[in-house]
Amino acid sequence: MGAVFVTGATGIVGSAVVEHLLAAGEHVIAGVRQRSDAPSAAIGVPAGAEARPFEFGASAADLRAALEGTDRLFLMRPPAIEDVRTYLFPVIDAARERGIRQIVFLSLQGVQANRRTPHHAVEQYLRSSGAPYTSLRPNFFMQNLSTTYAAEIRETGRIVVPASRSYTAFIDARDIGRVAAAVFTRPGHVGKAYTLSGEQSLTYAQIARIMTEELGREIVYTRPSEAEYLAKLAAHGRPADYVAVQKMIYRVVRMNVSAFPNRTVRRLTGSPATTFRRFVRDYPTAWV
Repeated sequence: MGAVFVTGATGIVGSAVVEHLLAAGEHVIAGVRQRSDAPSAAIGVPAGAEARPFEFGASAADLRAALEGTDRLFLMRPPAIEDVRTYLFPVIDAARERGIRQIVFLSLQGVQANRRTPHHAVEQYLRSSGAPYTSLRPNFFMQNLSTTYAAEIRETGRIVVPASRSYTAFIDARDIGRVAAAVFTRPGHVGKAYTLSGEQSLTYAQIARIMTEELGREIVYTRPSEAEYLAKLAAHGRPADYVAVQKMIYRVVRMNVSAFPNRTVRRLTGSPATTFRRFVRDYPTAWV
């Protein structure tokens, strides 16, 4: 059996995929932009994985060379890449030419009904090209609170997003890594798409209450209006396209589209999804 090639291997989700594949005894090749002669740990690749040069937008020959010796591919879209036809479709083509027997694509929740997203175009291409795909469609990451919003929570004790009283069934990115390892190493997942949510649905007020209890300091949810939130982003110099995406995201959130929990993580891995309280206990330093 060949190796699993993982794109985005140094990121929040990709590193979790690598770690769970290694724990399952798989040979993992991590695609990195840095030179390959540096120690894997020095460039952020989990110990035990092989680092190999890879870049979206590389020539077809370079893409095929990067995938040599692999028979499975974990594919994720870097946030900066909107033009998936130019940057992701050739990776899929190179994988098919290499005889890849499974591509696991990190998509997003509700993508089947949102034709404007790059993820929808990638899923459509995977199907139309005849690629052996599995799509993972996760809900909002718990890690958003320990990365994107961490500084504001840490410095002010406030969560400031325009979610109103809506609910979200957050998922821990580590659980996505567990699911990816499971669908790569067990049969029956090619041609499937899985929506991945946590088993709890929480309001941001409840999120703040759990953080208060676990961190021993008061965290409050301020419930800003959409206008207040967008004005704050603009005042901090966020580009217009970022502000527009945030506007769309939280309108969807307020419609409770992301509110529905499920047991897909439990069903695919045999263990329940991580609770938000467990997540806070595991990452307390993110907000200290």
